[in-house]
Formats: sequence, C-alpha cells, structure tokens
Amino acid sequence: MLELKGIMDKTIELLPQIGLGLLILFLFVVLSWLIKSVITKRVKPKTKNPLLAVFLGKIVAFIITTTGFVLFLNVIGLGGIAKHIMAGAGITTFVIGFAFKDIGENFLSGILMAFKSPFKIGDLIESSGTVGYVSELNMRDSVIKTLDGKDVYIPNSQMIKMPLFNYTIDGFLRYEIVIGLDYSSDLTNTIEIINSVLLNIPEVLQGDKKPVIVVDDLGVSTVNVRVLYWIDTFKSKSKAFHLKIKSRVIIKLIEELNQNNIYLPADIVEIKNYNENVLVSRNIKE
Repeated sequence: MLELKGIMDKTIELLPQIGLGLLILFLFVVLSWLIKSVITKRVKPKTKNPLLAVFLGKIVAFIITTTGFVLFLNVIGLGGIAKHIMAGAGITTFVIGFAFKDIGENFLSGILMAFKSPFKIGDLIESSGTVGYVSELNMRDSVIKTLDGKDVYIPNSQMIKMPLFNYTIDGFLRYEIVIGLDYSSDLTNTIEIINSVLLNIPEVLQGDKKPVIVVDDLGVSTVNVRVLYWIDTFKSKSKAFHLKIKSRVIIKLIEELNQNNIYLPADIVEIKNYNENVLVSRNIKE
C-alpha cells in the first residue's frame, strides 16, 4: 500500500509537467500538420509530380512530430528513455525494414520516383504490359486507369525495375498505318496522294514532325506502304481523341484512293494441283 501511495503521490507531483508535456506534444502535432499542408500547397503547383510535394510534406511532419515527442519525454522527466529510443531507432528500423522488405522497397522506390518524376498524373504510360493513364501517385504504388476503365495498382518497385514507356511526356505521339497496294499500282502517284490527304488534316503535324510515307514490304499479294504521322498530345491526352484522328486519317485515305482508282486488294490464295485429277467442289450433307 505504501508503494502504491508513493506512486500516486509521485504522479500527482508530476501532473503539471505531464500536462505541459502533453500540451507541447499537441502543439507540435498541430504544427506538423499545418506545415505539411503549407508545403504541399506551395510545392505542388511548382512541380510536375504531386508525389514530390506530398512526400516532402510527410517527411517534414514526421520530423516535427518526432521532435515534439522527444521534448514531451524530457519535460516529464523521461529524458533517459528518449535517449534510448533515439539510440535504438537504427536497430528498430533495420528489423522492421527486414520484416517488411517489400513495403520498404516500394516506399524507397516511391521516393526515387518522386524526385525523378518519370511521369505525372494524366500521362499515358505503359508498364509491365499495362497501358493506361496515371490517375494517382502513392508512396507504395501507382494507380493506372486502363483504356477499358480498370484501375490497376502497380507497386512502385516494379515501376522502377521494369521498362516504363511514357507516351505523352513531351507532347508528341507517333501513329502508323500500313496500306496494302496492288503490284500494278503507280506507287509514286499513290504516295503523293497520301501525302496530300495528311496535309489537309489539321491534327496531323507538319514541319519537323511531318508525315513520312515509305514502301515498307513486298507482301505475298500486296506492296505494303507504311504511313507514319505525329500528333500533339497536349491538345488532348484522351486515347479516344487519338483514335478519332487515326480513324479520320484512314477514312480520308480510303476515299481518296478509291476516287483515283487505286484499290486495296484482298489476299490472293494460290491453289496448286499436283495430281492430274480435276478438283471438284462438293457439298457434303450429313
């Protein structure tokens, strides 16, 4: 009973210090959230990658909160415990990091991506066979909205390790169309017609990014002409917008080629009969 009474007396004696310590801790927590909010709002408009702003805000908030907790322990007379906590932080971090290796790996990858900024929200990317638009950036994973509306969560470590294709980072994207022409076609005239069609479509870029039309391959039944053209993705990053341009290009090409009596033949199948018997077509009824 005497020991319990001694503990109670000691606690009552320390109540002012505990109250002051809790007040300091509360103020530091509030201060950390305020500074985190300010940093996020100030940095986000100035960076391409909002993940960087979120990351900096979280780091600063963590440091301020930790400082407040250490001060709390010192105020209530537990400064020695605070020193032991700080000394053991390295070992604890190592143990936790080993136990949650994948989480730590994704977290560090998120930090690298925040500073390197290989993409930003709204970019059209491809990673590990997944093609879609970046809809969210987290410290552990990145959320990709695929072209058919699915949300795919890709771990940041996977984004770092695997090849990453960004189709919209510089504002230009190239499309190509293969046209099969008859061997008897006037290829020089056909290329001029194709070029004039592309010249009259405003969304197809000219100048340094002008279209390129080349005879690409001699197929079994067609001469294949490859049409390469560029579009400006900054006008619209929507995949539907890109596909509409491609559809318009194809329609215009078919119309213009047909008007100039340049037809697109189907595959030709050659049948060889090595027997003297005449091939007879029969309808088999069961």
